[in-house]
Amino acid sequence: MDSKTPIENLYSIEPALSSSSRRSNFSSKSKSLGGNSIREVNFVDLGPKPVKYGSRGAESETYSMSQREINDEDARLVQINDPVKTNERFEFAGNSIRTGKYSILTFLPRNLFEQFHRVAYVYFLVIAVLNQLPQLAVFGRFASILPLAFVLLVTAVKDAYEDYRRHRADNIENNRPASVLVNHEFQQKKWKDIQVGEIIKIHANETIPCDMVLLSTCDPTGVAYVQTINLDGESNLKTRYAKQETLLKIPEKENVSGVIKCEKPNRNIYGFQANMEVDGKRVSLGPSNIILRGCELKNTTWAVGVAVYAGRETKAMLNNSGAPSKRSRLETHMNLEIIFLSLFLTALCTVVSVCAAVWLRRHRDELDYLPFYRRKDFSEDEEENYNYYGWGLEILFTFLMSVIVFQIMIPISLYISMELVRVGQAYFMIRDTQMYDEASNSRFQCRALNINEDLGQIKYIFSDKTGTLTENKMEFQCASIWGVDYNGGKVSSQDQKDGYFVQVDGKVLRPKMVVKTDPELLQFARSGKETKEGSHIHDFFLALAACNTIVPLIVDTPDPTLKLIDYQGESPDEQALVYAAAAYGFMLIERTSGHIVIDIQGERQRFNVLGLHEFDSDRKRMSVILGLPNKSVKAFVKGADTTMFSVIDRSSNTSIIRATEAHLHSYSSIGLRTLVIGMRELSTSEFEEWHSAFEVASTALMGRASLLRKVASNVESNLCILGASGIEDKLQGGVPEAIESLRTAGIKVWVLTGDKQETAISIGYSSKLLTNKMTQIIVNNNSKESCRKSLEDAIIMSKKLTTMSGTTNDTGRTLGAASLTPVALIIDGTSLVYILDSELEERLFELASNCSVVLCCRVAPLQKAGIVALVKKRTSDMTLAIGDGANDVSMIQMADVGVGISGQEGRQAVMASDFAMGQFRFLVTLLLVHGHWNYQRMGYMILYNFYRNAVFVLVLFWYVLFTCFTLTTAINEWSSVLYSVIYTSVPTIVVGILDKDLSRRTLLKYPQLYGAGHREECYNKTLFWITMIDTVWQSAVVFYIPLLAYWRSTIDASSIGDLWTLAVVILVNLHLAMDVIRWNWITHAAIWGSIIATFICVIIIDAVPTLVGYWAIFHIARTGLFWLCLLAIIVTALIPRFVVKVLYQFYTPCDVQIAREAEKFQAEIQSAAVEVEMNPILDHPRP
Repeated sequence: MDSKTPIENLYSIEPALSSSSRRSNFSSKSKSLGGNSIREVNFVDLGPKPVKYGSRGAESETYSMSQREINDEDARLVQINDPVKTNERFEFAGNSIRTGKYSILTFLPRNLFEQFHRVAYVYFLVIAVLNQLPQLAVFGRFASILPLAFVLLVTAVKDAYEDYRRHRADNIENNRPASVLVNHEFQQKKWKDIQVGEIIKIHANETIPCDMVLLSTCDPTGVAYVQTINLDGESNLKTRYAKQETLLKIPEKENVSGVIKCEKPNRNIYGFQANMEVDGKRVSLGPSNIILRGCELKNTTWAVGVAVYAGRETKAMLNNSGAPSKRSRLETHMNLEIIFLSLFLTALCTVVSVCAAVWLRRHRDELDYLPFYRRKDFSEDEEENYNYYGWGLEILFTFLMSVIVFQIMIPISLYISMELVRVGQAYFMIRDTQMYDEASNSRFQCRALNINEDLGQIKYIFSDKTGTLTENKMEFQCASIWGVDYNGGKVSSQDQKDGYFVQVDGKVLRPKMVVKTDPELLQFARSGKETKEGSHIHDFFLALAACNTIVPLIVDTPDPTLKLIDYQGESPDEQALVYAAAAYGFMLIERTSGHIVIDIQGERQRFNVLGLHEFDSDRKRMSVILGLPNKSVKAFVKGADTTMFSVIDRSSNTSIIRATEAHLHSYSSIGLRTLVIGMRELSTSEFEEWHSAFEVASTALMGRASLLRKVASNVESNLCILGASGIEDKLQGGVPEAIESLRTAGIKVWVLTGDKQETAISIGYSSKLLTNKMTQIIVNNNSKESCRKSLEDAIIMSKKLTTMSGTTNDTGRTLGAASLTPVALIIDGTSLVYILDSELEERLFELASNCSVVLCCRVAPLQKAGIVALVKKRTSDMTLAIGDGANDVSMIQMADVGVGISGQEGRQAVMASDFAMGQFRFLVTLLLVHGHWNYQRMGYMILYNFYRNAVFVLVLFWYVLFTCFTLTTAINEWSSVLYSVIYTSVPTIVVGILDKDLSRRTLLKYPQLYGAGHREECYNKTLFWITMIDTVWQSAVVFYIPLLAYWRSTIDASSIGDLWTLAVVILVNLHLAMDVIRWNWITHAAIWGSIIATFICVIIIDAVPTLVGYWAIFHIARTGLFWLCLLAIIVTALIPRFVVKVLYQFYTPCDVQIAREAEKFQAEIQSAAVEVEMNPILDHPRP
């Protein structure tokens, strides 16, 4: 390029984008403008290396790749327009994708292998196999397999249907058409047939079929706009560029050839490292030159590119791994009880086998002729022995047969019942209108079905601020320009002749968003730059309009003479600043890769974009180099105050800088987000020096990212301060009330934000997270030793406050620190760099445990995950993380429960979450209502399943003791099989889905009721043991009352077995009915219907002549004694439980029982103004 007139000739330079800027998960987000310099590594395959949450050495793959040249071992070579030669050495993946897990051949073995990861399934398989052996055949061979087969079948059908849907979606995706260059013309080709190296043409609104390097576009400057909503959920348009060397090549008319040397496929969707040789020239390629599979081409007529990654090697498919699997805390605790039941089962079998051994030894001389055990077979002339394996083997077989008979002690039906209950609970959560967000038209999403009950035991909430507590809809509020605070009265731009607009071809162009303006500032802006004030204001708003990556889009309106300009960008902050500039008469009209057009007070001016250094997490600022119409060159810079003041020339305009700092402090104190604006005019020599360095850095094959950062740092120095901006990010509706309710419920709320400290504290007060009664402990340090000292001093102070406030009140009760002198810890990300991953973690946790509120400022994404890990490692309390942006993903996945907000920053947080919703305030309903219900239901259901099966097993056990330990069963084998499948399963599931111990209104009115989950009132070891004791009593009653009643009768075993079957089914269903709180017709149908269904099944089984016990029920049920026994069993078995419940609720009621009584007598309580004292909420974590 001819460089005789460098400023004029470089107007068409395309901006080389730093591969480490904007491409990290958090760099260009609005909240990241204040983030700490810690890199995000969410999408990087780090291998076995541990993640360092606080270390500055946590480098991203993008950065590391930029430090070395791509050698042949670490690269792939793509021959442009020559797929045959490209795939000659290594056959790269085709573009066909497959997200399905199974094929027709692999479904059965793979699905069974996955299901048998559950140890309980292996247990029942072993039982079924043992029952097939002749020596151990207690039940019929088919009957013993039926329960396990049923559970496996249901799960397999569900998995098969889900996989069928995946295969169907894959088939649709693979057969979509694309325009591929074949023999110098573009022809239609299916996506699955596209190969690496082929040239593809994409038209407007079409989806990109593979990862492609842009070669040319319809735009003469090579710019293309893509929407990445299918990739990362963000709806704002992104700009991508074709290189100048390939921009003018027309594939249909000339042969396009060359070689692309790029990195191997990886998961980093924000990074790309490559170089391209074309026409003998080598040029570098970065993230701005590649468009990824799944993106859509927008506002661009066509774009041509070459495929570099296809099919499963595309970045979208490499990231298609889903969120990590999480297990319910309740299910984990349940496994301990299952282990105990296994030991109890072993004990029962041991008792039976030992008793059988003693009996065999005592009667060894009578075994040849003893009825029911005869060893000798006299049916033939020659006397023979029946199958008798000796005393030792007979004991072993007795033990194994006992395991088979008592097998349902481990409730196999519990697993499938839990899955069905969770599905039902999820349905009602999704349909809850109180968690429906009208603004975004989004319902609650339940993305993980296996942790519903964990919502009822949350102790810590880790929340992002921007977009989670706030709306993330930025609105320009005020500005400090050249030391003057323009924060006076605001008037809507609609009151000023509908605000600023321009005339273009007889049509009116007006910004889409209305911005309130300051009258005085507006007057100065209109006065031009002749005055000193006007000149500074001109440069300030020119910086706001130019220093960004905003794309202006023209939107039609019903009025054909009126067009609206919609500013699309990746950052809501940038959008707010550009709209503000437009309201003051600096309207961005057009943007290409080489220039921008700004209408300044009615005069359209073109500015050449000579270079663009985007925001990154190290510099925390961005800059643009503009060629002005008067041929001068200026660098406009904006960024966080912490980094901007270090590059501003403080030798001049000291008073202006001090005034600006004061204004920034006042803006932050009222919760505004702040940015500092600076400028530097470049001389010809300075520009040439920057330009040569910029060219070298942007085309470097190694160390490109660091070189670009160095070039940016050089030009972003000795700046003249222009001013600062204040942007308001309003709280979402209901946030203060929600936080207050959550804290009343005993939940600790920690806020982790990238904003500066003053802004975060201001939002803390407005959201009621912080109160005037709190003592604030602030930790801001720049070294490890200073952090250590600050933490030690803070711990001493918090303990003193605890001691001082540990006084007794009038009632004699000792009050904890949180009740009188709550403490709030405020710590910044720089301090966390030295604390996390070091021995100081323990001190930080000790301090945080004494605090009611923790507010972390200037934290990076990995530090958010590190804070969550800090708590998870040191306490058994449940954690929940909630956020809305890509930089919250690591935190969401680290917590026990992750909640994503469907906000302004895309859907990456939603896609990585377990639950998703539209507003933070919905968290109150989710936890205090649905979480409480789900925990109470699931806890009761697990205990009830243990009880239900244990009663049945113990009845069989008592019978064995009266039949010489021979493992014969009076209960029909089919009744044993159907007991857990039909007789008693449906009521459990219905109650687990529909029952409510308290109404929604009561749970929301008294948040303290959520403490039942913290105290594990619905499922604990005490309840388990009480349930087991009650089970032993009820089983003894069921067995011995009929035994004594028919002791001297001639009734056969099958008849009394039917009585036991019906008695157990009626008993366990009435036991359940005693505990049901909310009755409805479905509950009635399930409970009473199950009893009726049991009678019908027993009658049908006894009516089959080929089965044992033919007509038995008809013989026994005709007598009055049968019905009298049923009544006696029910009354005798349930009286102790009823008495204990009455005494417990009368003398030591819990909060839930008190609230339930209050619901029953609501009218009286309201009129009498009765106040009920709840149990105290424990504020310290459980060890």
